[in-house]
Amino acid sequence: MHADEIPTSAELVRRLIAAQFPQWAGLPVAPVDSAGTDNAIYRLGTAFSVRLPRIRWATGQIELERQWLPRLAPALPVAIPRPVAVGVPALGFPYPWSVYAWLDGTNPVAADAPGLALELAAFITALRRIDTAGGPCAEPGRRGAPLSDQDPAEPIATLADRYDPAELTAAWESDAAAPPWDRDPVWLHGDLHAGNLLVRGGALAAVLDWSCLAVGDPAVDLIPAWSMLPPDARDAFRAALDPDDATWRRGRAWALLMAVNALPYYADTNPFLADLSRHIIAAVLTAHRTG
Repeated sequence: MHADEIPTSAELVRRLIAAQFPQWAGLPVAPVDSAGTDNAIYRLGTAFSVRLPRIRWATGQIELERQWLPRLAPALPVAIPRPVAVGVPALGFPYPWSVYAWLDGTNPVAADAPGLALELAAFITALRRIDTAGGPCAEPGRRGAPLSDQDPAEPIATLADRYDPAELTAAWESDAAAPPWDRDPVWLHGDLHAGNLLVRGGALAAVLDWSCLAVGDPAVDLIPAWSMLPPDARDAFRAALDPDDATWRRGRAWALLMAVNALPYYADTNPFLADLSRHIIAAVLTAHRTG
């Protein structure tokens, strides 16, 4: 998916585990089918997963999650990844890598949406209530920072063969013009979509991939309203969280921004993210067309 991506394999994982964590040597290793863009994921036995960064800029996630996920987990209503061990570069693999406890479940489907809307709102509410002392502030240009740091003109222009750039720009400018967040920053996940959620028995069971974890504007965690929830469930999600109009509009702007950035980049390499981006664009444009 990336020009400078580092190749990995189950054999590499077996060798890394045997060399650095011999207590797990001999456990079966199998690749996990995932649409994730930052890490290659392998299952280790039945109790663990191994994540190897695909690219250099993904390596900071290891320390971010190791430091903060154990502190956030007790206050959340569903499971989140539990770091178990960190490996070091070796055997030709140039980055640190990590071992996590395995989390069971499947990604949600359309039939899960009515209940998922309320469960996801409850998760977001619990996350926002956690004390932010010492937490990593959203950096300029990153999710959770002010939208004024963003300019999607270039990716919008690359989509001119599929969408009307003027319509996309108008939708972006309308929502990005909403007043900025002027209250205390809160914890945010930053990448809530179906690929990062697990359900069991139709109920939300876990939230994965905390690479965008930060303290900032909570609007970014409204992205699920347009990425995965149909209109009725979207209304229930909004009612449960009760954001002000400006926050709702900023959330929609973040959704559109994510989609127009991801679609041209992953159009030929990641079908899940490409389809997700098309879905978001359609949902946002429909919302603007219908008022």
